[in-house]
Amino acid sequence: MKLIIINYGAGNIKSIQFAFKRLGYDAILSNNPEEILAADKIIFPGVGEASTAMTMLKESGLDALIPTLKQPVLGICLGMQLMCKSTEEGNTKGLGIFQTSVKRFTNDVKVPQMGWNVINHLKSDLFKGIKENEYMYLVHSYYAEHCKETIAKTDYGLNYASALQHKNFYGVQFHPEKSSLAGERILKNFLKLGIKS
Repeated sequence: MKLIIINYGAGNIKSIQFAFKRLGYDAILSNNPEEILAADKIIFPGVGEASTAMTMLKESGLDALIPTLKQPVLGICLGMQLMCKSTEEGNTKGLGIFQTSVKRFTNDVKVPQMGWNVINHLKSDLFKGIKENEYMYLVHSYYAEHCKETIAKTDYGLNYASALQHKNFYGVQFHPEKSSLAGERILKNFLKLGIKS
């Protein structure tokens, strides 16, 4: 299986690579369109600031490429947020794959949310074998609003979409690579996903 991590200068790449290595797969870093198009599975990571990350995507042409991909794509953290229509962080227009917007948590809660929290209302084969209210590790100041593409929910001052799916595109706000055995199971499930029509 050819597994590609999109390399655009933003992302907690090493921990994702180590997580797949533990599962027996080498995840290759690449920003080469031909390599990305030829991959079986694609990871779209992200740690950092949204407008800077989007600028880097545009400079490499990846902003146009990513929405056209036909194989399973997993956006993690900022990667998921950039797949939405827009984010309040830097007043940034996203890739528009998920039909929702990303908002900043209010000051009623500690920002960023950092640490373990539960996911529930699970839908999708991505969560096969994951029980309701399983704990995942999160670090974020912005959240995706609910939409018809919500496949997992989390409470933090309000209820938000902690995972999204549209056709072959999946996004998780949490970090499966840092979420112990349950996170490892989600990565295994992603590797087993077929191409959605």
